[in-house]
Amino acid sequence: MVVFNKSELSAILALYGKMVALGEWRDYALDFGREEAVFAVFRRSSEVPLARIVKNPKMARKQGAFAVVSGQGMVLKRGHDLARILAFFDDRPRIVR
Repeated sequence: MVVFNKSELSAILALYGKMVALGEWRDYALDFGREEAVFAVFRRSSEVPLARIVKNPKMARKQGAFAVVSGQGMVLKRGHDLARILAFFDDRPRIVR
């Protein structure tokens, strides 16, 4: 079973708290499987995820163990360093209401 370690989960939850404070995200779900661990974020819990942060150790030597995947399944960012992957969300334009 693949899981996020304590430092990885801490970094992800820090990003989640920041995005909740900005009003972008409202809910999350964790899924741990044989192949990968997934942290999915939602605007509303009844919708499909806005994005998924995925850890897949089999990809570690190829393109990187971490990835940001859109709700439609498109890989938006992939790499070896979780901090660089999470920085993807810092560069995103925000919706002003």
